[in-house]
Amino acid sequence: MKVNLEYLEGKLESLDGEELMKIKDNINCLFQHCIQALGEDHPIRVVNALQTLCALIRGVHQKNKSTSGFDIINMLMGFDKAELCMKNLMESLDSLLCAEGSESLKSLCLKLLLCLVTVTDNISQNTILEYVMINSIFEAILQILSHPPSRREHGYDAVVLLALLVNYRKYESVNPYIVKLSIVDDEATLNGMGLVIAQALSEYNRQYKDKEEEHQSGFFSALTNMVGSMFIADAHEKISVQTNEAILLALYEAVHLNRNFITVLAQSHPEMGLVTAPVSPAPTTPATPLGTTPPSSDVISAVELPLDADVQTSNLLITFLKYSSIVMQDTKDEHRLHSGKLCLIILTCIAEDQYANAFLHDDNMNFRVNLHRMPMRHRKKAADKNLPCRPLVCAVLDLMVEFIVTHMMKEFPMDLYIRCIQVVHKLLCYQKKCRVRLHYTWRELWSVLRLSTNAGQWKEAASKVTHALVNIRAIINHFNPKIESYAAVNHISQLSEEQVLEVVRANYDTLTLKLQDGLDQYERYSEQHKEAAFFKELVRSISTNVRRNLAFHTLSQEVLLKEFSTIS
Repeated sequence: MKVNLEYLEGKLESLDGEELMKIKDNINCLFQHCIQALGEDHPIRVVNALQTLCALIRGVHQKNKSTSGFDIINMLMGFDKAELCMKNLMESLDSLLCAEGSESLKSLCLKLLLCLVTVTDNISQNTILEYVMINSIFEAILQILSHPPSRREHGYDAVVLLALLVNYRKYESVNPYIVKLSIVDDEATLNGMGLVIAQALSEYNRQYKDKEEEHQSGFFSALTNMVGSMFIADAHEKISVQTNEAILLALYEAVHLNRNFITVLAQSHPEMGLVTAPVSPAPTTPATPLGTTPPSSDVISAVELPLDADVQTSNLLITFLKYSSIVMQDTKDEHRLHSGKLCLIILTCIAEDQYANAFLHDDNMNFRVNLHRMPMRHRKKAADKNLPCRPLVCAVLDLMVEFIVTHMMKEFPMDLYIRCIQVVHKLLCYQKKCRVRLHYTWRELWSVLRLSTNAGQWKEAASKVTHALVNIRAIINHFNPKIESYAAVNHISQLSEEQVLEVVRANYDTLTLKLQDGLDQYERYSEQHKEAAFFKELVRSISTNVRRNLAFHTLSQEVLLKEFSTIS
């Protein structure tokens, strides 16, 4: 019999606490029968069992208000049978995910697990997850990510599920998923995870670019030319695509916990937006907002085509920097603020890593990184073709400078500013330590000094910064007159680099600088002590989004019912 998910959930929701307690034995019995049915040979019975379990878990949780006074585990399974029930359930799901069976069936297993993890807003209060910790499905998730066919079908759900499981009571107890993720060193698995993340971020970038091009053509463009650019900022805010904090959290956990994953950031792949889809037809999913919804699987298969000499190569880091440049433009919206902050935290972790710094500063790894820049009245949009090919650290610095110079607002985002400066500081520390001289235009970065002369909330902090730049001012004040004098004496209107260098060398001995100690030292990033509250709130938001996107149509899986239309 086909499971009527809406009826089952609706019926459970319509009962009050007392009425639900009266049918507790029936719910326990149905839950246990479903778990037994997962071991059946007939796929349609397994499908029905998985769907019924989804309905029971969601339906009972919807009744779990503080006033109802019943325990979820007791209501679903009974305290005495819970341990065995959950052991059998997790073992069955593990077997189904690792078997050579139906891809649709595996998809439903992952949907059930996502349903189980996200039924409470605060996943750390979901006591059923204790059994998911004890009976780990970590290896099954890795298997999905390491095999291209299963990754194309289920990679997105698998990565989001892993990111959520890693965040279960991460500050209160030993979470086995954290421990296991931190020591993964299998190249195929890590690359698989990187490809899934890169694809989801690329899809966001593509959707944004499409919307941006829509805005720049047709009626809107004509209107802008007529009225002028006075409303350009308001118009730009409308170019918004729903951000994807779930996939960003997965990237953060991988970068933060697993040092081996850092190598994946630099793995080259074709520029995803430019690669054409393969000739053979691939399954597609309906167009949906990207909040926590996987991109269509045909695009993922396109990513894994061999590199083409005519296609601009990219990597996960470049894709991430482009994503960051979009979400960091407008941080007024809560989701974009969360995304922007998380992007900066990820960059902080990257900027602290020795290996990451090595490839960021590598002169042999040059890329054109087309970051999105906020439209502003006083500057034109840079043409893509004029982009220089530079080491990746230049793109990171460009992104930090771009944020700093485009967010001079009354409600000053001090927290994000500090994070930008910290990323720049960590990169400079590496350059000093490894004696790397970067060809970069620093002028834009050192102009935030205006704040120290204005009477405002941050005048004191800006004055401290100005005071800290005493050496830079001393250098300017010492050499400027000398350079001007040299030009006047020699009747030269514009000095060459060599002539300026000659003046500097001749007058260096008379320059007095203040000794600064500890400038190349910094406090390393610590999640638990500084960012715990942010991550708790972020995971709560992601959990709510995932739950909302697990709609009836994704759980009922019409494809499954067609695939297993009869019991043989």
